[in-house]
Amino acid sequence: MKYGIVIFPSKQIQDFANSYRKRYDPNYALITPHVTLKPSFEATEDELKGLTEHLQVVSQNMSPFSLHAYKFSSFSPVNNVIYLKLEATEELVRLYQDLNQDHIIGGVPEYPFVPHITVGQGLSNDEHSDVFGSLQMQQVDFNETVDRFHLLYQLENGSWTVYETFRLGKDC
Repeated sequence: MKYGIVIFPSKQIQDFANSYRKRYDPNYALITPHVTLKPSFEATEDELKGLTEHLQVVSQNMSPFSLHAYKFSSFSPVNNVIYLKLEATEELVRLYQDLNQDHIIGGVPEYPFVPHITVGQGLSNDEHSDVFGSLQMQQVDFNETVDRFHLLYQLENGSWTVYETFRLGKDC
């Protein structure tokens, strides 16, 4: 089965991202706007038990932290993805690193960590240029506190749902 690890932002950020995703992201109906901490990976039930134990330890060793979305950006020319860029705070980067250590299931991610929330993908070059050009002019400034992350699994129809939620901090 396929799994992934994400942060779901607040409803306010999700609504903002979805106002673009419903037009520009073919995965709109498959997953809620999110910050990917560990891209999709395959795991068996036995592997999952060890992984959830590790995720519990990681969550207990982290405190809630600030998340700041501050502009639209793009991965072009590598691919035509438009996203809300997030500040790479020390805490967010540390959480990402703790979840992607070499001994963890799924191995090392293919791309370096760029904290973001995707709002458009699969766009033609012209469409990407037009959409990104207009979005770049918009002001973006969302601040919130992250106090949890989620282990997701993929359903047969391709959509993703929460398997388990991990609250940050020793008291959780």
